[in-house]
Amino acid sequence: MVGDRRGALLPDVSVPGADLPVRAVLPATTEAVRSHGAAVLVAPPGSGKTSLLPLALADALEGTVVVAEPRRMATRAAATRLAALTGEPLGTRVGYAMRGERRGGKDLRVEVVTTGLLVRRLQQDPELPGVAAIVIDECHERHLDADLLLAFCADVRENLRDDLVIVATSATADTVRLSRVLGTDAPAPVITATATAFDVEVEWAPPPVAAPLLPGGRVDPRLLDHVAAVVERALTEDDGDVLVFVPGEAEIGGVTRRLAGHNVLPLFGRQSRSEQDRALAPSDERRVVVTTSVAESSLTVPGVRVVVDSGLSREPRTDQSRGLGALVTCRVSRSSAEQRAGRAGREAPGRVYRCWSRTDHARLEDHAAPEIAIADLAAFALDLAAWGAPGGDGLALLDAPPTPAMSAATTLLRSFGALDDGGRITERGRRMARFGVHPRLARALLDGTPRVGAARAREVVALLSDDAGGGAGDDLPARWRALRRGEDRGATDRWRREVERLGRGAPDDVARGGRALHRGDEVPDDLAAGIVVGLAYPDRIARARGTGSVSYQMSGGTGAALDARSPLRPATWLAVAVADRAPGRADARIRSAAPIDEATAREVAADLVETSDRIRWDDDRIVTRRVESLGAIVLNDVPLARPDPLLVQAAARDGLRRSGLSVLRWSQGALALRERLAFCHAHLGAPWPAVDDDALMAGLDDWLGPELAAVRDGRDLARIDVLSGLRRLLPWPAATRLDELAPERLRVPSGSQVRLTYDGAEPPVLAVKLQEVFGWTATPAVADGRVPVVLHLLSPARRPVAITSDLTSFWQQGYSQVRADLRGRYPRHPWPEDPLAAAPTARPTRRR
Repeated sequence: MVGDRRGALLPDVSVPGADLPVRAVLPATTEAVRSHGAAVLVAPPGSGKTSLLPLALADALEGTVVVAEPRRMATRAAATRLAALTGEPLGTRVGYAMRGERRGGKDLRVEVVTTGLLVRRLQQDPELPGVAAIVIDECHERHLDADLLLAFCADVRENLRDDLVIVATSATADTVRLSRVLGTDAPAPVITATATAFDVEVEWAPPPVAAPLLPGGRVDPRLLDHVAAVVERALTEDDGDVLVFVPGEAEIGGVTRRLAGHNVLPLFGRQSRSEQDRALAPSDERRVVVTTSVAESSLTVPGVRVVVDSGLSREPRTDQSRGLGALVTCRVSRSSAEQRAGRAGREAPGRVYRCWSRTDHARLEDHAAPEIAIADLAAFALDLAAWGAPGGDGLALLDAPPTPAMSAATTLLRSFGALDDGGRITERGRRMARFGVHPRLARALLDGTPRVGAARAREVVALLSDDAGGGAGDDLPARWRALRRGEDRGATDRWRREVERLGRGAPDDVARGGRALHRGDEVPDDLAAGIVVGLAYPDRIARARGTGSVSYQMSGGTGAALDARSPLRPATWLAVAVADRAPGRADARIRSAAPIDEATAREVAADLVETSDRIRWDDDRIVTRRVESLGAIVLNDVPLARPDPLLVQAAARDGLRRSGLSVLRWSQGALALRERLAFCHAHLGAPWPAVDDDALMAGLDDWLGPELAAVRDGRDLARIDVLSGLRRLLPWPAATRLDELAPERLRVPSGSQVRLTYDGAEPPVLAVKLQEVFGWTATPAVADGRVPVVLHLLSPARRPVAITSDLTSFWQQGYSQVRADLRGRYPRHPWPEDPLAAAPTARPTRRR
């Protein structure tokens, strides 16, 4: 190992930690990048890909090697480990950088950064001068920033710098897409390091009583009891440190309290640096480290021989329809379970206690969903637009972003003025992107500064950012005051660093244009917090549903509720910073908010305020109101003096569609005309119109327009003259032949005018007494002779005795039987032997 600046960085195998399985494939990896410019390195966790590969690349290439890690904790830990291997202080030739924190200067040979920070650097200068290689670590975790970074790096290498070396590392062998994305003419070579892993014995340790997730994704305390009991068992049965996986910080606290008699060290992302270092440093005292999925693959916790896995993880989910995001507790995937178990076998044989059954394990998903499939994509969409690839057009993304999520993201960005109508980034959008925070927070910083002052805008935005955290309560201004007082030193330090970072290079007048509701120095702190939150989340402005109610209506349309003991309960109006909705629940739970007033709500969510005339059919009547609303929140609702006749007509149409045509008064004449029109349409086609229910509903304006304009309630519908309306459908001039084509009545041989009965497409029916058609040999036909009439021949009592469409056949074959059956019963009516020669009559024979 060489200690001077120009010496080799990769230590020889005598240095502890330098002789790991990846070392055997380092020559092949450096040769691959020299010949192809890119490579994929597959190696299991703990095999040395994060600690040895960057040093080997730095020795082989001229320039800086930048290593991108998915998490801040992993970034700092990897840099510390790399510096220790070189035998030099951190910041000499190995350093790190993340948002608001950096170690090292211009002489760095290896710099470990967060993926998000490297995306920002690429946006500022895509050529990355002085950088020889980029290592994108833990690609298998499929974080959104890592997917974006991979696509940007591939684009830079193809179009700007073909000398830039890109190496993607993965703990799984699913590398086909990775290899294709990194390759130019051909897929990038894949180098696999095989590690002789120590055996890890699996103990299936399900709880004695099933402990399903509680409403809201909460973890049943009985499961935490069980996890703690399994840890106690492991401390008795096994040697070495115990690494415990639970889904989040609340569960870390719960298990830690249950193991109060042991040396328990929490490990999670929002701890102070010293607390994290303590958990990651070797110790002579036996430890129980309780952590989240942060320690699955990108961190090394020394001394671990036992893993206790709760089987749960917490993942981000976004409800695109409501604009709400949440961390959802869910079962781990099988691949994650294997990653966790592998932590027990890094240094020696170990054991994993899985707090679920072998049967449940078989039901687990193979892999967790990539973040691009489940996350809020607003920042992702802004980065793509800033890169010049709106929607990812032309970029080699591992997975295409889901259309609903991208549509929601671009709609939000347009509303903030960050994108134009074509999806291209605006100058305002570029300013937002440079802040390095979510677009919502960037918008709040830009537009909040002239309203509350630059310092307070930065402080509240820093509080809303991921690093600052939200504290235990839902009172955001109270949390702000606590941070100012420094009550939580670790959180206060992170918050102050973020405030400082946001202020670098940002003038006090970052927002121009737009009328401020208040002068910044006149706004109380609580209201200032509400203004900034409302600017970031205008769709979460909320108003109480009643005096003293904990139930609120948010402007985005979703209901929300405070905890019954919340100090915010007296507030009529809230600007909600964090709310999540459990599956199956109608209302969201408010996790963090600030009180505001109606005037502030109107000002910060001005784009959502609109006045509209609402004329609708409601409870069998037309209601006419003028409504002023802020999104889904109704501000004012008054009667409308002069409603628009067209809107009234539309409401009447809606009422008729809801109630159906049966609510109209159908006279016999209207019914008969409708059937005749239906008959003509069926047998003659155009121009005769269809008059079935669907057709009449679709063409209401054509035949009932004037009548509907006068409707005000259900009684008016029943008064409509349907016959007059149907006559408007008669096609002219063809309508002049209606009585010829589909006559209402037919003249029969007796001289009577007998009504025809129509039934849509069926042949019409002529019900007539048999004696009235004596001598009639030709069956009558309608529709220009196309459709024979069906004759219902009636007895003197007007009961059918024969049905026929062929009179000739009836006289020859059927009449004699009818005559034999009925002449005795009806002697006063003629029953001649030859009906064709008899005189037709409608009357009986007179008595002598």
